[in-house]
Amino acid sequence: MSEQYPPGRATLNRDLVLYTLARLGLLAVIALLLVLVGVPVVVALLLALVVSLPLSVIVLPGLRARVNAGVAEMAQRRRAERDRLRAQLRGDQRDGGG
Repeated sequence: MSEQYPPGRATLNRDLVLYTLARLGLLAVIALLLVLVGVPVVVALLLALVVSLPLSVIVLPGLRARVNAGVAEMAQRRRAERDRLRAQLRGDQRDGGG
């Protein structure tokens, strides 16, 4: 039996993968540039890690906004489902669902 996810979850997963790959790519490019300049590899990776965080905010605003919107949508869905289940447990819902 395959589990069906709401369309928002698939979109969020895709956006998270894209954002993660973009961040890792940015990290790799910065580290590579630093290594080409002559910075030792470990130091270049650490510097690239520190530099890529604020740079990704500037370079990847669209992806970050999509991920944020997806997370907010999933949180809202979970909140609505939790409220629905709590109401059902209290006996407030009388829709004949079960």
